[in-house]
Amino acid sequence: MRIIPLSEGSFTIDQTKVFVPFDTNTENLQHRPKGSILVEIQPFVIITDQDIILFDTGLGYFNSNGILQIHDNLMKAGIDPSSVTKVCMSHLHKDHAGGLTYMDPSNNQRYISFPYAKHYIQKREFDLAISGTNPSYVADQVALLNDFSGVVWLAEEQGIIDESIQFLHTGGHSQFHQVFWIKENDTTFFFGGDEAPQLMQMKSKFIAKYDMDGKKAMDWRQSWWQQGAQEKWTFAFYHDIQFPTYLGT
Repeated sequence: MRIIPLSEGSFTIDQTKVFVPFDTNTENLQHRPKGSILVEIQPFVIITDQDIILFDTGLGYFNSNGILQIHDNLMKAGIDPSSVTKVCMSHLHKDHAGGLTYMDPSNNQRYISFPYAKHYIQKREFDLAISGTNPSYVADQVALLNDFSGVVWLAEEQGIIDESIQFLHTGGHSQFHQVFWIKENDTTFFFGGDEAPQLMQMKSKFIAKYDMDGKKAMDWRQSWWQQGAQEKWTFAFYHDIQFPTYLGT
């Protein structure tokens, strides 16, 4: 199993829910807007014996060359975006789901970013995302999935995808948030989305104000951290600036 972080950079975010690029090398952390937090935006691609699997899809920004950032990051890692076989979504907040689709500026039409991949998405999360009731979602980013034949809607509380990927509905950060494991040979990869976003949060009891149910998310983290240490999971942290992955010990 090969695990590749696909960093889109560091950003500040406050109550406005706007992600503002932040250069950690040149900007002063003390000058961030009051109440803002500093996060990395970091999808992951996993190469197994059978699949090329993408976990969450980033902000959906284009780089200075007019290329979708997540496509560019994949190509820099030597991966043709069209070769991705599975896209697994923890949830559909705009910083995780922005790269699911893109708007082509030449014709103002929206397209699926990974049209040859199966997309595994919680149906209840999708319904919430397109309802327009929560500013953390952008309905236009995901609505196209409703008519896309490549979507596998997940409605169960837990299950197995193709005998290799385990998913679990956890509902801590968002109501229908889910997490994933891949087990191959002697390696267990764990992706906890926004319920296990940073190494610091795994190592200490931390109730985040931005979680829908902070207590539930904290309890999940403590459980995963303990089990991951016993079973030597490789954790992948979507929002960690310093530690994209960490081997539980």
